[in-house]
Amino acid sequence: MTLDLPKTGRFALRTATLPTAVTPGSALPAREGLSSADLIVADGRIEAILPAGTAPADIESVDLQRRMVWPCFADMHTHIDKGHIWDRQPNPTGDFDGALAAVRADREANWTARDVETRMDFSLRCAYAHGTSLLRTHLDSLAPQHRISFEVFADMRERWKDRIALQAAALFPIDAIDDDAYFSDLVEVVVANGGLLGGVTFPLPDLDRRLDILFRTAADNGLDIDLHVDETQDANVLTLLAIAEAKLRNGFEGAVTVGHCCSLARQDDDKAKATIDKVREAGLSVVSLPMCNMYLQDRHPGRTPRSRGVTLLHELRAAGVPVAVSSDNTRDPFYAYGDLDMVEVFREAVRIAHLDHPLDDAAKVVTSLPADILQVPEAGRIAEGLGADLVIFNARSWSEFLSRPQADRIVMRNGMGIDRRLPDYSELDPLTKG
Repeated sequence: MTLDLPKTGRFALRTATLPTAVTPGSALPAREGLSSADLIVADGRIEAILPAGTAPADIESVDLQRRMVWPCFADMHTHIDKGHIWDRQPNPTGDFDGALAAVRADREANWTARDVETRMDFSLRCAYAHGTSLLRTHLDSLAPQHRISFEVFADMRERWKDRIALQAAALFPIDAIDDDAYFSDLVEVVVANGGLLGGVTFPLPDLDRRLDILFRTAADNGLDIDLHVDETQDANVLTLLAIAEAKLRNGFEGAVTVGHCCSLARQDDDKAKATIDKVREAGLSVVSLPMCNMYLQDRHPGRTPRSRGVTLLHELRAAGVPVAVSSDNTRDPFYAYGDLDMVEVFREAVRIAHLDHPLDDAAKVVTSLPADILQVPEAGRIAEGLGADLVIFNARSWSEFLSRPQADRIVMRNGMGIDRRLPDYSELDPLTKG
């Protein structure tokens, strides 16, 4: 895209097309969830959102000619600690068990502080160039990796604080909670580094007891919770219901996010509705990772996959449950592809989960909804007084937006265009070659 942005401290972006879903409080007329507006930017913030063609004539400006303008993205479920290890540790089977084994082998052999730092930084440079301003990562947290990764993360959060707001959740199997020495140390590390408690739930005879420990520990330490839940096509697995009941049983007042929840889509209608009702009652938030789950699930040699691997997004949303979509893994054994590009995530989610017809509110799932779930309400929206953290696209309509990768987008931070050059994969060669 050839577009010269004004260099002055106050300017207008004329004739912009805005998704109304991310412009709260706007009274502009809309068609198909899109409105036409002039944006006034002053000192790096949105000064005014005006009807198209009404910006003052004496202000420096650029005519966007109906180009779409979005807020920067919120990517609320990623794994930047394990990103970009595919070239040295691929997953030969492409399935979940193969991914677990491959990551375990690579973590034990290679995850020094320097290795994790290099790959985290590479991942964040990609996300930043694509237009992400808020990101939560899960960190593999079995000992001793939890200390290495959280210390690296804390340094990266400080280093990147003016570009991407970062959060981190500890990822560990729920059965490890009974190892008192390990779990106490993990909680200490999470608290010291401003993280969240996470974990992976799976059916256990005493799952309720372990969940009670998790919720009590989080409450005692003022921590929120973000869990990996039911990442399977096995209809007999439904720990989501147990999590919702545990939150209610313990009177937990913190935020609880559940990711994946794939097996919910394998339940009969009555069981699914009862579970969704309990999720709503408990106040859980749900994030779906459609690209990664389609890659891993229902994979059998020589057979075409028959399941999409996504949760019941429409039903959850209709029930009033906050729902978002995110990147998940990037170029590692859990997902061989991806670049932390939320445009790709949005485009694929729309197609995979039928988030269209209409598309009026769809933009929320990668912007304001995940920002709200992550409790950063100033992110993921365009409104007067907020920072001018914007992404400008050549596309003028939903069809144009979703038909191309939008690789020529312009990313603005604090009212200024950024350098969008992506890091070269060759930078990672030293890690691959050992």
